[in-house]
Amino acid sequence: MAKGNPVPYTRTVRRQQLKEMVPLADSTIFEMERRGEFPRRYALSPRTVVWNLDEVEAWLADRKARPVQRAQSVDVKDRRTRPVKG
Repeated sequence: MAKGNPVPYTRTVRRQQLKEMVPLADSTIFEMERRGEFPRRYALSPRTVVWNLDEVEAWLADRKARPVQRAQSVDVKDRRTRPVKG
């Protein structure tokens, strides 16, 4: 057997491992994937999906370097139901 360059392989993570790394709901991850804001999953079998670990780690590093701006807080005095008196 001849020694050659080893075959590179891609490390992957399953859903439970991903949820430990990225504490977002499944629906949020799905929507972000659909919009192209999160690495895409791919199927290993009809019932198993995985994410590329390198892509997820790069996404986390990008989020850390460039935090998402928070939404403006709602003024409770402007609520239609149960407005704050005063």
